Amino acid sequence: MKMNNKFRSSCPIASTLDIVGDKWSLLIIRDMIIKHKRTFKEISDSDEKIAPSILSARLKLLESYKLITKRKLPENKKENIYLLTKKGIGLAPIIIEFTLWGNNNLREFNDIDLIDGLESDKSMIIDIVQNNYSSMLIQFG
Repeated sequence: MKMNNKFRSSCPIASTLDIVGDKWSLLIIRDMIIKHKRTFKEISDSDEKIAPSILSARLKLLESYKLITKRKLPENKKENIYLLTKKGIGLAPIIIEFTLWGNNNLREFNDIDLIDGLESDKSMIIDIVQNNYSSMLIQFG
């Protein structure tokens, strides 16, 4: 499936924001990479309450840019699962940086949750998150 992949400019920041700069895409990727959510229902059950139509559109967009792939469950051919690709897993550092920035700068405005140990060794946490997800992917071939 190929969507109309038009970008606003040749700037890499603008191009990245054209794909993941809406208020849902990074949350979907967060749920996939951190919480290992794989099905439409699992992803739609996030605390942020994404509407099904928006979730469907975002999943299609992320798939069109090869950040995720859609497959059938081996044991249930009727249900789709969504898995991050190498490109999608590569967004882990951005997810971690957003988490740190929010924790450091938004506590006065919101009761922010922080992942324990995140600030101790950021690169180690990123490696763990990416490796844990990659290990989970092995079972799906």
